[in-house]
Amino acid sequence: MSRIKMSDVAKAAGVSAMTVSRALKHDGRIAPTTRTRILKIVADLGYVPDRIAGSFSSRRSGFVGVLVPSLNNPHFAETAAGLDEVLTRGGLQLLLGYTNYRAEVAERLIETMLERRPEAMIITFDDHTARARQLLLNAGIPVIEIWETPTKPIGHVVGFSNRSAAAAMVQHLIDSGRRRIGFIGERDDKGTRGAERRRGFIDALKAAGLDPSRRLATVAPPINMMFGRDAMTALLEKWPDTDAVMCVSDPCAYGALTACQLIGRRVPEDVAVAGFGDFEISRCSLPSISTVVVSGLEIGTRAGELTLQLLDGSCSDQMLILVDAYTEPRESSKIAG
Repeated sequence: MSRIKMSDVAKAAGVSAMTVSRALKHDGRIAPTTRTRILKIVADLGYVPDRIAGSFSSRRSGFVGVLVPSLNNPHFAETAAGLDEVLTRGGLQLLLGYTNYRAEVAERLIETMLERRPEAMIITFDDHTARARQLLLNAGIPVIEIWETPTKPIGHVVGFSNRSAAAAMVQHLIDSGRRRIGFIGERDDKGTRGAERRRGFIDALKAAGLDPSRRLATVAPPINMMFGRDAMTALLEKWPDTDAVMCVSDPCAYGALTACQLIGRRVPEDVAVAGFGDFEISRCSLPSISTVVVSGLEIGTRAGELTLQLLDGSCSDQMLILVDAYTEPRESSKIAG
């Protein structure tokens, strides 16, 4: 990929590079109409000013930009730890950006990081704006998406199919004798990993000839234990004969389990509960919660290793590195009867 340069903007605008520079600095010597036209071309081309140009003769910043949606989710803490360990060995520093699951925040962070010329960008798969994608495609550096296998990757990929993993979990519930299965997810989940898990839920039930309509979308990502509890109560009020529920995450599943205990529904005898992610709480709860196991540490480590290979030229093709994600049946989904 070739990085968009100031000279490209100048050529498109029919002005000099100096005029472009002055427009970006809001220099009063530039006519407002000219500045507006140049800034529109900057946005259309996805040009990002190089803030460190000339500061270092090597033109190397020595850092890798990383975007994660959450700071208190252990998955992303493990991912960052794996990345940091590998990148530090390669003489690179990790610069972490926190998006809070908001595409507009991710776009702003991407632009800010690219202005400082990172060696590479590693971004957690979630809904990206069209401009964010354009900025990354034009950056001229390795871009790695993690925690999913996108159908239209921006660059390289280290992850797994959330959709397939969720479908496998639902198949486990079907195999355990459940037929009236619900799903608790998140609203406004377009383009997210949670949406892929919801699609996997629908895939598995349709393939088995079962009804996939028992779905509740409660809050914007990320759903927590309290909302999981409230959603489970609402789901069982709407569909009281439900015999299993898959939740978009383990914290949500723990809330669902608590709701069952509060209203006198036995788990797993009356209703099975399953989550996603193998959070510690799923292993410690009573009963323990069936879940999808995936290693954030492995994702971070593999992404870090791929980054070093891309930067030293030992790897040039577009890479897809799959990590394992598998169903872990536990007490909350023992075979009915």
